[in-house]
Parts: sequence; structure tokens; C-alpha cells
Amino acid sequence: MPSTFEFKSRLNLVELLGIRARNILELRQGLSSVPGSSIYHHTHRFLQQHHYLFPEPPNDFAFWIRNALALDGLAERLDSIDTISFHRIEELRSRLLVILDQWGDREKMRFKACNEGEEFHFMSSRTFVLPTSLHASNLREFSDCLRKISFDSFYYHIFEARLRLEKDENDFSIWFISNGFEELGKKMKRLDPYTITLDGLRKKILKLVETYV
Repeated sequence: MPSTFEFKSRLNLVELLGIRARNILELRQGLSSVPGSSIYHHTHRFLQQHHYLFPEPPNDFAFWIRNALALDGLAERLDSIDTISFHRIEELRSRLLVILDQWGDREKMRFKACNEGEEFHFMSSRTFVLPTSLHASNLREFSDCLRKISFDSFYYHIFEARLRLEKDENDFSIWFISNGFEELGKKMKRLDPYTITLDGLRKKILKLVETYV
């Protein structure tokens, strides 16, 4: 008998960590010490807040380096990071640090500082997972619920489950495969959620699921 999928949602509380950076060296020091939730926040914040736009803006680090320090070359290298290729926050942190280290030595990292008031402030987001009244025990019910859930719920099951919670897969594909829909689960895993809006991704998943109903 298929297991029941319990749809959840989440509420985020953004926190200032009291760590700021005026130059690349201080940014690197912050990157190496802040919790993983801060790395996640600064690389995924846009997806959470602007789900109706095409979700490929620069991450916060690249944005600050370009706009506060005018180091376009370094910003472009950080822009080029393929976030979806990382299955662990620590792997993403390491990649960011490698790019900064390759850019220059400590003296070079110090030489250019931002103007007063333009410092980079490290933030984090604390997530509170909330239950919903929606659940599904088959693909038809799953499809019906998927139409109703909020973007917070959708985001939680697709993005946070895979990277922040370090599951390697999203919650939907895990449920499909565990309930005997292996082909559907594999197709779900192959979807790239970073190259489409959340609304567009929802429609694509609905279309995919309904071919198996």
C-alpha cells in the first residue's frame, strides 16, 4: 500500500549575524566561519523572495563584489557557480572559498575596500517547518494537492529538502520512487529547478505526474 505524502510548509526568520565585510579578505573570513544556513540564505534568497521572476540572478556575494567593490571579473566567477551541482552546503562553501583564494593573496584581498555604509552583512535564515492539511496517498491526490499548496510549501519540498537538508533528492522524487513510480521519480530528479520560475516548475511537474495518473 502506498505511503501517504504529507505536504509541509515553512516560515523563515531572517537573522543578522553581526558579521560584516569591507573587503575580500573579510568576506572570505566570514564565509569560512558562518553557519551553513547563512551560505544557503545568500545563495538562494532570490529564489525564495522573487519566485515570479526568472531565477538566475547573481548570488549575494557576487552582487556585492560587483556593486560595492567593482571587481567584475571576480563577480563573474562567482556568478558562474552551478548551484544545482552541489549536494552539500559545505561543498558549496568550499567552492566559494576556492574562487576567492584563486583571485589573490591576502594583501590583494585587502587592497580594495567598499565605501562606508556598503559593507556586506552576513545573514542567516531560521526555518520553522509547519504542517498543512494536505496529504496524498496516490498520484491523483498528489496532483490535486500540488495545485493547492503555497509557494512556501513547494519551495520547501523542492529546494530545501535537496540542499539545505542535504537529502540529495527532492521530497517528491523520493516519494514517487518509494511508492513504485521509479520512472516518474527519475524524471522528477532530472528536472532543473534553477532554470525556471517556481510557477513554471509547478506546471511542469503537474504535467509530468498526470501522464502517470
